[in-house]
Amino acid sequence: MGQATVPLAKTLSDLTRAGEIYDRLPDRAVRCHACGHRCFIPDGRPGVCKVRFNEGGSLKVPWGYVGALQCDPVEKKPFFHAIPGALALSFGMLGCDFHCAYCQNWITSQAIRDPKAVAPPERVSPGALVGLAKKHQAAILASTYNEPLITSEWAVAIFREAVEAGLVCAYISNGNGTDRVLEYIRPYVRLYKVDLKSFRDRGYRDLGGTLRNVLDTIVLLKRKGFWVEIVTLLIPGFNDSNEEITDIARFLAGVSPDIPWHVTAFHKDYKMTDPDNTPPSTLLRAAMIGRQEGLRFVYAGNLPGAVGDFENTRCPECAALLVGRSGYRILDYRVTRRGTCPDCDAVIPGLWRGGAYHAQTRPPDATGGQVPGPARAAGA
Repeated sequence: MGQATVPLAKTLSDLTRAGEIYDRLPDRAVRCHACGHRCFIPDGRPGVCKVRFNEGGSLKVPWGYVGALQCDPVEKKPFFHAIPGALALSFGMLGCDFHCAYCQNWITSQAIRDPKAVAPPERVSPGALVGLAKKHQAAILASTYNEPLITSEWAVAIFREAVEAGLVCAYISNGNGTDRVLEYIRPYVRLYKVDLKSFRDRGYRDLGGTLRNVLDTIVLLKRKGFWVEIVTLLIPGFNDSNEEITDIARFLAGVSPDIPWHVTAFHKDYKMTDPDNTPPSTLLRAAMIGRQEGLRFVYAGNLPGAVGDFENTRCPECAALLVGRSGYRILDYRVTRRGTCPDCDAVIPGLWRGGAYHAQTRPPDATGGQVPGPARAAGA
């Protein structure tokens, strides 16, 4: 690629093709609809993300490469109600529409914006990624590591082939979406994880977005039939007050009490090194608030062994253990192939082994098939 001599921005500008999620405007300007910024982009300029740009009145978008690629347990995404124990082939491109100071994937997400973020792109084809997923027995193909919404054309090109191959496709996203981009990915993406980073608009503006747009996207995702799980990284002094945690839990329960909510621990990273790392007590406090506000599936993550039963999935009707976990390891799995509790026959929302998919209606034009064979347990 000649990355040592060619500027990253120039390299990425060559790895593009015409986009699809935009409107043409007078004077060769365009309006992009890939994320909630809905950027007005004059000729010769990029959008907020720095990787979608206007060339002669046509929106050019990222294409044909990955900036990161790894096979992970699906629990790491995290999805706890989506084929527990399955592997997810996770790929990412470069760029983001936010600029979070604590980003754990900043080397890919902040490329171009931050000169220290260097993740050389590697050319790849959709078929090669699907083939890798099959080779590694990954049931899931996930767009992650940067913001997938801003590279949706490339993701859809991959996911078309993935769905035909029987894979389940996922977005791991900041949730700064639009109705138009969600309709665009809807036939192919079944699983959607949103980072709900705060419940204060001031907090979101510090990160480069707005709270309202993320909340609207969560509602849209549920209405459109995606399987949705929410993660909130609890940062001391930023979003960990009882009042803000309660507001988040109350909002999610109002959208659906069946949305799994993961509260996870912050650790010093990237530009945010002032707050202390989040203690287990904060996660336990937040998880209890989530339960009190009516959420039926609340998880305390990324501190295995320190959060008690909040790593496990229990039946909300009879409290039977359904999925036992330690970190990313599945210790016990008892959900039936029909997606029900084996003890009381209550329906458990999620995408389970055998293809059971409950509590949300799949999009009528989605074509994803069953997961091929039982998913194998994955270690940490």
